[in-house]
Amino acid sequence: MFGSFTANTAGTDFGERMLNKVASQSIRHLFTESESVEVAIRCNPSSKLLQGSIDSFRMSGRNLVIRRDFQVQEMSFETDAVVIDFGSVLSGAIRLRQPTQAVAQVVLSEAGLNHAFTAELVQKRLQNLDTPDLTKLSGGEPVSFSDVHLELLPENQLKIFAKAHLPNGVVPISLSSTLAVERRKRIVFQDAQFEPDLVPENLRGISEILTLAFIDILNNMVDLDRFDLDGVLMRINRLETQGQQLIFSGYAQIEHFPWGN
Repeated sequence: MFGSFTANTAGTDFGERMLNKVASQSIRHLFTESESVEVAIRCNPSSKLLQGSIDSFRMSGRNLVIRRDFQVQEMSFETDAVVIDFGSVLSGAIRLRQPTQAVAQVVLSEAGLNHAFTAELVQKRLQNLDTPDLTKLSGGEPVSFSDVHLELLPENQLKIFAKAHLPNGVVPISLSSTLAVERRKRIVFQDAQFEPDLVPENLRGISEILTLAFIDILNNMVDLDRFDLDGVLMRINRLETQGQQLIFSGYAQIEHFPWGN
């Protein structure tokens, strides 16, 4: 269900209704599901709208789902000035005359992050792996990882638990790490340390090797470019853990609105 739409625009009533309808459709198209989405367009004086000039465009949403499996607790962005082809609104689209940037914030929950590890896009990168550092432990057979669970800790720390499936059995793995950002688009797990306490003593040697291999897999997986919204490119300036939340702040490069390219 979608929340309210407010627009500080006058113009004709017809123009307002069209902009309301088209903007709502465009935002709805970004998400598989959403609990609430609010859109606000600021335009002063409002007559500028008819020339396609908008002072800013703001979107905020709660409990959003991207690509069916990636849960976002909160997302918001507010653009710089936007110039649109107002004629495109009349044809059912919002077409930008030039790209624009927006300040963005994304909040992920610990539960949502854990759910993401069950997504098909993620699962296929954890199953039947045949890299040399893994197959030398499994007699040449592929290795798979499952039951991934992470716990967020203060100061960008976290713990990760998982199971590694080898031909001769299942090996638990456990680690601690620090979350960081690389090149403003990749989330990396730095200073990873094997945590032996929850691993049976007779499995700790192989578990430590599998843990380090697992970290390498994760560090090659979490790239924002894999999860881009249609027409919106996200980049991270900062991340931090707060309780059971992981908060990203950065910017969005908006090339086009969904259905408006």
